[in-house]
Amino acid sequence: MRTSFDFAPLWRSTIGFDHLADLVDSTLRQATEDNYPPYNIERSGEDHYRISLAVAGFSPGDINVTAEQNALTIEGKKPETAAREYLYQGIAARPFRRVFNLADYVQVRQASFQDGLLIIDLVREVPEAMKPRRIPIAGGPPAASQIEQKKAA
Repeated sequence: MRTSFDFAPLWRSTIGFDHLADLVDSTLRQATEDNYPPYNIERSGEDHYRISLAVAGFSPGDINVTAEQNALTIEGKKPETAAREYLYQGIAARPFRRVFNLADYVQVRQASFQDGLLIIDLVREVPEAMKPRRIPIAGGPPAASQIEQKKAA
């Protein structure tokens, strides 16, 4: 079941978020797709995040992690080996591709492999030029002198 959203009210008060509808649409499509491998996303600080993927049966050489502008792609593929006869195969080792959309200024800090988990640490680093700053208003006396004039009167 697929529903569409009307973003018209949102577009009236936002600038530069044109890709938002595409992100929502891709997220809805991914929700119906395969959920392999399982993963966690956690916040480990105000601007620090961690993605943990359960990749049992894979080695670090079987996994590729690619960071692009606003996307993190994780792909895993086991090399072909001699056919084995399993009586029961509960550990899935099928190829996978998982894509995470990253917000602006979120960078991959490091990737590590520990206890069957692929751990990717992320950090949001907003450049100093992009942080909020107070803009002085020209054309009038400074606010401090107005306060002093009121006290003197």
